[in-house]
Amino acid sequence: MRTNYFRYAIVLGLVSAIGPFAIDMYLPALPTIGADLGASDMAVQMSLVVMFLALAVAPLVVGPLADIHGRKPVLYGGLVVFALSSVGAALAPDVGWLIFFRLLQGLGASAGMVVPRAVVRDLHTGPEAARLMSLLMLVFSISPILAPLTGSFIIDAFGWRAVFWAVTIAALLGFLLMMVGLEETRPAEARKGGSFGAAWKGYRQLSVDRNFVGLSLIGGFGVASFFVYLANSSFVGMSPSAYSLFFSVNAVSFFTVSQFSGWATAKYGLGRVVRFAVFGYAAVMIAMFAATVSGVESLYFIAAMLFVGYGFLGLVIPTTSVLAMEEHGENAGTASALMGTLHMVTGVAAMMVTGIFADGRPMPMVTGIAACATIALLLTLVTLRSRRPARNLEMTPAE
Repeated sequence: MRTNYFRYAIVLGLVSAIGPFAIDMYLPALPTIGADLGASDMAVQMSLVVMFLALAVAPLVVGPLADIHGRKPVLYGGLVVFALSSVGAALAPDVGWLIFFRLLQGLGASAGMVVPRAVVRDLHTGPEAARLMSLLMLVFSISPILAPLTGSFIIDAFGWRAVFWAVTIAALLGFLLMMVGLEETRPAEARKGGSFGAAWKGYRQLSVDRNFVGLSLIGGFGVASFFVYLANSSFVGMSPSAYSLFFSVNAVSFFTVSQFSGWATAKYGLGRVVRFAVFGYAAVMIAMFAATVSGVESLYFIAAMLFVGYGFLGLVIPTTSVLAMEEHGENAGTASALMGTLHMVTGVAAMMVTGIFADGRPMPMVTGIAACATIALLLTLVTLRSRRPARNLEMTPAE
């Protein structure tokens, strides 16, 4: 089982990373793309926003498909759509076509964002699921750590269009990895009777499950703070290389700390870890906002605070994901889909609202990040106060 444990983490992590890789490699090129295509900053940012919108909506279809037809066929289809749309983006003659193909990229990438969480739930629950999720995230971390640096190198050497040829190759490699390294984890008997009607019923049940929705939104506002950073940080006076360095350092913090989630949840319970992590994350981000309001706008100071804050966030994301899905193993694909949609809708909304106030200074970005952290804290106080999920919230292996 140990061999399979790491094999699944590697394959699922790399497949999950393909979509974010297409986002993170692309970020340093945003100003260059605008100049090359004669497009405004808002139009270029829209090519980023539409991909996030696709990642928000498509999971509602992808998740049920994974429950009905199995995990692997849906992943294969997503990778094919992603690869073809990447070729289209590489050949886009203007920003309109680029936006269209980025939308299709998001549709294809949604499979890699949704199905791996369902596979984790198929295999494990509780602290073991947190361990696998955090290990998957370690492999997944190749995207935000290496993608901006790789993107900057590719853009400098070959131009921004080469980024899309690179992610096309990545999708093809992911397809091959799945063929040889991933088994189907949704048994045929579990798929019997599956339908979109059952999926919509599942969505209705999940949407009124305060525990599921609350935990999903806690993670969602954590993700949203990262989206705000993604959309705005390359426009606040940093060169592409400096941007890539700061981005990679923050990602290292996030994914390094996430590796302690398995140990922490086994020792203290999922609920206690969520509380501790969200309180730490919010405290740091609010302190960063207070300092910025007082006149401290040094990018190095902001980067240091984000390094610490996103470290706490590295505990928030895997633990809230595992805890939210703990009681939904029979429809893990549907639950993962709705969680992914809540994450993405929250992230896109925060990114768009913050973008309205963008003025080339750090303050709008910092305010957006702090607001997301504050909302996550308030949701934690409300959600984890409930008595109903008490057993799962404090669950440890001894139970």
